[in-house]
Amino acid sequence: MAGNFKMMAKTLYGFEPILAKELRNLGASNVEEGVRNVSFEGDTGFMYKANLCLRTALRVFRPIKTFRVFNEKDLYRHIYELDWAGIFDVEKTFAIDSVTSTKVFDNSMFVSLKAKDAIVDKFREIVRERPNVKTQDPDIRINIHIYNNTCTVSLDSSGNSLHQRGYRILTNIAPINEVLAAGLLLKTGWDGQSNFFDPMCGSGTFLIEAAMIACNIPANINRESYAFMHWKDYDADLYQKIVDASLKKVREFNYKIIGYDKAPSAVRKAQENVDHANLSDYITVERKDFFKVDKPLEGKLHMLFNPPYGERLPIDMEIFYGKIGDTFKQIYPGTDAWLITSNLEALKHIGLKTSKKIKTFNGKLESRLVKYEIYEGSKKAKFSEEN
Repeated sequence: MAGNFKMMAKTLYGFEPILAKELRNLGASNVEEGVRNVSFEGDTGFMYKANLCLRTALRVFRPIKTFRVFNEKDLYRHIYELDWAGIFDVEKTFAIDSVTSTKVFDNSMFVSLKAKDAIVDKFREIVRERPNVKTQDPDIRINIHIYNNTCTVSLDSSGNSLHQRGYRILTNIAPINEVLAAGLLLKTGWDGQSNFFDPMCGSGTFLIEAAMIACNIPANINRESYAFMHWKDYDADLYQKIVDASLKKVREFNYKIIGYDKAPSAVRKAQENVDHANLSDYITVERKDFFKVDKPLEGKLHMLFNPPYGERLPIDMEIFYGKIGDTFKQIYPGTDAWLITSNLEALKHIGLKTSKKIKTFNGKLESRLVKYEIYEGSKKAKFSEEN
């Protein structure tokens, strides 16, 4: 696997431009946006760096073979022909994830089983032993994608999804995905050049991702393993060089990041996650009710939060979202206030005009990321001063 090769990073809906920008900034070549994915080229060291540093990637795939397939014999033969014993040791466990959009095969499970047979048979021929399949947390992940009659076999270099950063040891009900949190922060324009506030912080994901962006800390610095570490050609010294070089680019953050939650359990979980991420110097978490306290900091404030949608908690959405709007107007002048919600009807009760509204998804829930610009004094007065 020497030299540059093609790779593909998976991401969430609408995050393709952000991921493409991240890849270009890291030094990738031939970056092309797809649907929920971005393809690019780089060498082995860049593959390590992509896994370590990308904030909006879920997985990084390394395609190893593309071929035409018209029946199960074609599938078996082409996969059998690959040098699997040269890729990983027989002692390693493996799993196959298949995605199909073709008339050739009725379901993806059959494709995975047929591919498994080919890999096991190849090992038996070469080393007289077979590796074991392990569906949960395997050492090696193999991805098979079939569209019409084109089949691409890839190695999943990430293993567990890259949203599993390694810092979150405690969660609340339905915590926001770390990749989603980072992508939303980047969509809001967060760059670490002001104070940041999450008034309903839950287990602290927005706070931690905001601090990591502000300080340019590699997104997955707290992860202990990736699937590429189980490949035969894994270069531990090269990976350590990538880590060291990335950490040299960490920068200081001269503002404050504050999180509130009125639930004691949420505050405790957030504080422990912040400590585990080694970010307690930058983040303060307090037990406070957003609706009952003053603005935590003077001056410009960047706010992003994930209020209840009414999916799990029995809340009067009209009253609750109305209080959000009243609090914005009365307490938060000089604030860019962003929130994400899937309750589009509830947004109407905030009583303020959005300056931006972006379609996104929180899991399977279609949602909106919305911005409210809360000016110092009235908006009319602001424009008069500027003119």
